[in-house]
Amino acid sequence: QVHLVESGGGLVQAGGSLRLSCAVSVSIFSMNAMAWYRQAPGKRRDFVATISRAGFTNYADAVKGRFAISRDNGKNTVYLQMNSLEPEDTAVYYCKATTNYGMDYWGPGTLVTVSS
Repeated sequence: QVHLVESGGGLVQAGGSLRLSCAVSVSIFSMNAMAWYRQAPGKRRDFVATISRAGFTNYADAVKGRFAISRDNGKNTVYLQMNSLEPEDTAVYYCKATTNYGMDYWGPGTLVTVSS
């Protein structure tokens, strides 16, 4: 029922920027929270950023000050603006929607590769 599709990934040089988008098939305002996670090869999937239904945001220490999560409720889309990218940011980035009952829905991911 709930489908998420990420886009905007690609190749970028260190210091560059990318904006990821997450299109959701249902109203994101009905969700308790939206979030971005990432997973590098051979590593666990880690939290990156989240925005609650009320609009509060939170970031992982590794990206705070460089990344910004935002949303457009009318477009049912969540964004992740990534600035000052580093090779360590290379990963598959996943969008997650959490319902009011704690059910999680994930997108298939989009690959971000940062070259040094």
